[in-house]
Amino acid sequence: MPQQNLDITRNSFGQLLFTDTEGKAHLVTPVRAFPIGAPSENIGLINTDGEEVAWIDKLSDLPEGARQLIADEMASREFMPVIQRIRRVSSFATPSTWDLETDRGDTSMVLKGEEDIRRLTSPALMITDSRGITFLIRDRYALDSHSKRLLDRFL
Repeated sequence: MPQQNLDITRNSFGQLLFTDTEGKAHLVTPVRAFPIGAPSENIGLINTDGEEVAWIDKLSDLPEGARQLIADEMASREFMPVIQRIRRVSSFATPSTWDLETDRGDTSMVLKGEEDIRRLTSPALMITDSRGITFLIRDRYALDSHSKRLLDRFL
């Protein structure tokens, strides 16, 4: 399906509505194939029956209106703050409370155990806190030296 012809709107309930080339309307949910490695590429539009009705190679290929609708929908469903700085940890034994700077603002989290830090494709890490919130470190080597020292104690 040509990207520039993507017909997507919101219905009166605020749901995404995709109209295919045959004129059939589908309620859809955008789903990223690679949410961490390629968050703006390879996005499927999945209907209420769980079937893929459209595929988007690159979000940037879409017209601004459609791109914004899809990006807003994914942002409202996905919450994964990106850790930019680790200010302090309460203890090097778990559980420990971490004070963080993220792309969503300052916060704290409780790390239950080292097993809650998952290594992704290097140099990324995913950390799940005691509340089930997932935090992302895109590049652990790009953190400031203080943050790296604190993080290294748990790896």
